[in-house]
Amino acid sequence: MTEQSFKLKEDQAFIPLNKLLQILGLAQTGGHAKILIQNEEVLVNGHIETRVRNKLVKTDKVKIGDYLITIV
Repeated sequence: MTEQSFKLKEDQAFIPLNKLLQILGLAQTGGHAKILIQNEEVLVNGHIETRVRNKLVKTDKVKIGDYLITIV
């Protein structure tokens, strides 16, 4: 499993789930991110997440395939 962290910018309180997947290159487009999420392939804090624009905050953990991303 590949683990990595994603640091929020100082002025950022959260990042939408679909944007995170795009920024990290786990989804090629916003539409691809939406499909991954709606197909229940993404876990947030150990639970299946189906909200495309779920607001991720510090300490949230996102798992997709063999990737585990921690928001810091």
